[in-house]
Amino acid sequence: MPKTINTALAHPDVIRYIKLLFLIMAGGAIYPLLYLRQNFELTLLSTFGMTLSELNVASSILGTSFFISYVPSGWLADRFSPRALLTFSVGMTGVIGIWYATLPSALWVTIIFGLWGITTGLTFWAALIKGCTLLAPEHLQARYFGLLEGGRGLFEALLATIAVAWFAYAIGSLGSDGEVAMVQVIHFYSIVCLVIAAFLWFVLKEDNPHEATDTKEADEGSGTFRETLSDIWSLLTNVRVWLVALCILVGYQVFWSTYSYSRFFQTQFGLDAVAVAALTTVRLWMRPVGAVLVGFIGDRFHPVRSLGIAIAVAGISLLGLTVLPADSPYTLLYFAVATSSIVIYGVRGIYWASFNTTRIEPRRAGLAIGMVSMIGYTPEIYMPMLNTYLIDTYGDNVGYQLYFGGVGLTAFFGTACAFYLLHLSRNDEK
Repeated sequence: MPKTINTALAHPDVIRYIKLLFLIMAGGAIYPLLYLRQNFELTLLSTFGMTLSELNVASSILGTSFFISYVPSGWLADRFSPRALLTFSVGMTGVIGIWYATLPSALWVTIIFGLWGITTGLTFWAALIKGCTLLAPEHLQARYFGLLEGGRGLFEALLATIAVAWFAYAIGSLGSDGEVAMVQVIHFYSIVCLVIAAFLWFVLKEDNPHEATDTKEADEGSGTFRETLSDIWSLLTNVRVWLVALCILVGYQVFWSTYSYSRFFQTQFGLDAVAVAALTTVRLWMRPVGAVLVGFIGDRFHPVRSLGIAIAVAGISLLGLTVLPADSPYTLLYFAVATSSIVIYGVRGIYWASFNTTRIEPRRAGLAIGMVSMIGYTPEIYMPMLNTYLIDTYGDNVGYQLYFGGVGLTAFFGTACAFYLLHLSRNDEK
């Protein structure tokens, strides 16, 4: 029996899925601290004594830090092991979270967000994406990325459910005020990061001969500075790289708008903080459903075609939010959040599967991922400021109509990019 178990565990497919599980744990643990606003925006503002504008400035600094980090992140991913990069990133994110829980001033919060941009961007992101790209067989790219996104979402939703349940218990049963409960939530997420980091270090052993070969090839193929510049120019002139980047940009823009769900439902529909936190947690639980479902659909009907359709439907779902009546029952709001989240997370689940259509060799994969990320995740920079401008200028009611409506309409540009990429991909097959 032990021999049978060991033989099963040694099967290549089992090893792949075990490695994927570790990537999921890392990806699910590292980001919740950065985006507590998605469940607790108004409570977060009152706890830190910040305005919406100050929080959005911090978010824009985070996005700028991401933007600067993505290309170097790809360079690092081509040269250092996932074990070292992922462990450092998740662990340092938790350490910074402990600092965040001391409730520093708005200036220091902005600095903290900038540091988080380094630990979750520079040293983390490209290592995660490249790891999944190389791990997945070519014909299962959409499935693996769907499982990565869905698994991250499942883990994040589990953490959010625990955090929201404790937040509600601390306020309702323990008589704590919102500030105390919020600090406890921050501590919870920080400790989870530290525990997961330790787990990654001891489990992601660098004793796989295949991984050692990949690392050696990456080092040998790193080339001179001139060759690196040549690689960058080659990638910049690759139309497929730009199409993938634009698909991700539009898809991520649609996703980023959902960070405003908490404030939107609280100000437009009169829900209290606990009810809104519960409602937006539903959004997180739809992440694994949408990502895995669309991932399997993508492998069945072509990842890029599925991506184009999903982006369009996601845009329509945002447009639908703008016509919800103010007296909508909670069940309708629940349905709106659940359905829009399924398709929006479906987009997130497979937009990186389109990367395989670029035909970039593994030697340059990390650099290409960094460049695509630098373009694709620019909504991190401008979306917070757009949100601030529209709400400050037009108020919550009209501001959110313009915000969700505008983002919803631009989704159709992403659909056009996806279908052009599909056209180019089909020409390769002829």
